[in-house]
Amino acid sequence: MRRDLGQDVPAIEWPNGIEIATYSAERAAAVHELMQFGYREGGGRVPAPDVWQQQFENDPEYDPALCFIASDAEGVIGVAQCWTSAYIKNLVVHPRAQGRGLGRALLLHAFKAFQDRREGFVDLKVLESNQRAQRLYERSGMYVVRRELVPD
Repeated sequence: MRRDLGQDVPAIEWPNGIEIATYSAERAAAVHELMQFGYREGGGRVPAPDVWQQQFENDPEYDPALCFIASDAEGVIGVAQCWTSAYIKNLVVHPRAQGRGLGRALLLHAFKAFQDRREGFVDLKVLESNQRAQRLYERSGMYVVRRELVPD
């Protein structure tokens, strides 16, 4: 899906008690744990913590300033992991924080960060079966972009 960043990004309304930070090695274990949970819920898997951290921190598109971490008094409850190519790789919200607007706030925060970097668009992939996520993305101004394959 895609969001045109030439359009205004709505004001971000963070749920009460939420603090936003960017990625650091000290937060890696908590971020990994939430990613594992998110993948269990949505399909797929995350490598072991040390492998995940190595791959994440050494990816050519990695920038810790583009990994947004939401926490409350109990710990990390949301992550928007983005790449420098204006791509949202992962958006995960812990079930105890779902339904409070955190996913939308993280998404809008990512849009604003890419807009500030003068990107024209931001993209992400979502499974067709993940209707809940698709509704969130559409309500946030994203639209479906289908790849066209070139015949041999």
